Amino acid sequence: MRLGEEKERTGLKSHHYDTGGPRSTTILLMLPADHSDAPVAAVNPFTAADVVAILRERGWLVGEPSLEQHGWCERAASMLGGHAADRVALADLLGLVFQYDAREIISRVESHVVISRYAARDVLRRVALLLLLDGTPLTSERFKEIVTALKDGMELRGRELFHPIRLALAGRAGEGELDRVILLLDEAAGLSFAVPVKSARERVLEFCSALD
Repeated sequence: MRLGEEKERTGLKSHHYDTGGPRSTTILLMLPADHSDAPVAAVNPFTAADVVAILRERGWLVGEPSLEQHGWCERAASMLGGHAADRVALADLLGLVFQYDAREIISRVESHVVISRYAARDVLRRVALLLLLDGTPLTSERFKEIVTALKDGMELRGRELFHPIRLALAGRAGEGELDRVILLLDEAAGLSFAVPVKSARERVLEFCSALD
């Protein structure tokens, strides 16, 4: 089956990333079709080496990365690099993976704006319930299933649906690059980085507890 036919059948969105090697790659992210209204950069100048360097500079990685950690850094570079205007922006996105404090997030004025919107708290409760009942890592496929369930059950679209999810899991409401941060969480949580990464399940529970 050709790529175009597969995309039409599954609803996958494909993004073309230049991984810095002799060949570029096309990565399929199984995300909701309307998950992102952010433009996708045509060229990704970042590689795993850039991610490793940033992690070391910030104290999130000590010494040489394990094979699993290096694999995660490759995926992080591929998924986030095309959405970062420069190295500082890439470090900022990576910081959302390694730094999370629900009370601090909720204390921000912009967070109150998101939480006060129609059905925002209901969205968060349902996301928490779905993550708790499932118990499996939050993969791109599982994320799509959760979003689809919320759309069907709550008849919400756009920022009313996605901003509360992004705020609770990525620590910031915004555009579609935050969905990619979310998809990196559970794998990173299972690796022995210098700073423990909170999983999506841990984050939504901490967020809902701090909210109440």
